[in-house]
Amino acid sequence: MKELSLHILDLAENSLRAKATKININIFEDTEKDLLIIELEDNGIGMDEDLLRKVENPFVTSRTTRKVGLGIPLMKAAALRCEGDFKISSEIGEGTRVISIFKHSHIDRAPIGDIGQTIISLINANENVEIVYRHSYNGNCFVFDTREIKKILGNVSINEADIMLWIKDYINENVKNLYRNSQ
Repeated sequence: MKELSLHILDLAENSLRAKATKININIFEDTEKDLLIIELEDNGIGMDEDLLRKVENPFVTSRTTRKVGLGIPLMKAAALRCEGDFKISSEIGEGTRVISIFKHSHIDRAPIGDIGQTIISLINANENVEIVYRHSYNGNCFVFDTREIKKILGNVSINEADIMLWIKDYINENVKNLYRNSQ
């Protein structure tokens, strides 16, 4: 995949299929330590130890529509290709946590990409799921939380077209500000 945001979308869609009602997406960038860490954590149904051992194999999937599941193997390959690491943990009834670590400056590291589009795609897929997106860059932090937006909106659906466009722009502009304010 050309952007890490697409990997994030794919992994978060796994969370939705696992009946998660809350997804935390954390991006931590530290250029002094040359680190990029992407963490996804959900409260879905989780995986047993047997599936957890096999889930990094592209020919193991819980999907019924096709016999391959590439999201986890591709994210792991992307991290390892960039002198990083990949960790996944899960517990039945508790959820799943995926951590991908990249060497920030690695020439093969894909850009973060359009994270605003990723978040609105997830909201559009299931407006009832709570999404908390945290992005830290060299100590500066931005947090987006659908619970806060829904509270402000009251009875208006978060899936309204104008609101979705605002959310996308709001997220992308605040991420750009993280980079600008850290220079």
